[in-house]
Amino acid sequence: MTAATHRALLVVDVQPTFCEGGALAVEGGNAVAERIATFARTHRERYGVVATTQDWHVDPGEHFSETPDFVDTWPPHGVAGTAEAELHPALADLAPDVSVKKGAYAAAYSGFEGVDDAGRPLAELLAESGVTSVEVVGIAESHCVKQTALDARRLGLDVTVVSDLTVPVDEEQGRRAREELVLAGVVLKPAAVL
Repeated sequence: MTAATHRALLVVDVQPTFCEGGALAVEGGNAVAERIATFARTHRERYGVVATTQDWHVDPGEHFSETPDFVDTWPPHGVAGTAEAELHPALADLAPDVSVKKGAYAAAYSGFEGVDDAGRPLAELLAESGVTSVEVVGIAESHCVKQTALDARRLGLDVTVVSDLTVPVDEEQGRRAREELVLAGVVLKPAAVL
């Protein structure tokens, strides 16, 4: 078996809802979506599994607020069944091996809280494929990318966050997220040196 057999690319929450023009837009979201699409297309052979995660909120309770604090509560976003909750159009040709949705009835930041259409969790799907290392990309570095990477480490996986294929909500939150990731044993690398 090659190393690629055991490696997964985790594409976290690359959805219009988190890009410019979306309900919870992150500056640079559309540009990072395009960069991720190009990277995935040109490096597909590196990975045994390409997996996507999506916020897919039906009724997430207090996660949604008309007066959000942008810490624990947020404006409605990633609403299940809407165009904003679908994968970003840049990923139209991605053809992921695994797709999970998270947060139907609760806040869910980590992709490992997501399940596929058959109700199987991401951790199980990766384990079934023999994945031992993951490279994490997506939106936003300071929130869902960070939590997904931390959960992957807790599961014993080798984890790299691809630093130029993600974008934080803002630079200060991004800096704090990167510090937390490094302390947890996550490697941060740009795509060019993977």
